[in-house]
Amino acid sequence: MLGINGGELVVILVIAVLVIGPERLPQYAEQLARGVRRVKALLQDAKTRVDEELGPEFTDVDWSKLDPRQYDPRRIVRDALLDDTPLSSAPSYRTGLTRAAAAAGASVPGGAQAAGADRPTSGSPAPFDDEAT
Repeated sequence: MLGINGGELVVILVIAVLVIGPERLPQYAEQLARGVRRVKALLQDAKTRVDEELGPEFTDVDWSKLDPRQYDPRRIVRDALLDDTPLSSAPSYRTGLTRAAAAAGASVPGGAQAAGADRPTSGSPAPFDDEAT
């Protein structure tokens, strides 16, 4: 509440009673109550109008998940590292094929071979591209 703790609020109220006086205090309290009710009604009306304009597809959106204060990079990294995607359905980054399709020898459109076809076998030298450096 604006960085004011309980003790400071009591001091402010006591000073307000002394400055305003007991004669005018009920009038100001009534005006404050009317103002709070008016602001509450305006906020409710604005919320209703936004809901009407967005339509029914946004009524079930959980807006708290989009709150940036809930962003926790440790949780995001942990969820990404503990992803239980099976290797057979993970895409091959070289060709866009799944590993199962690459192992089966499927070809990529355009005549390129599957990702596993250009890998050297055990004991053979690694491929060298003299234009790469």
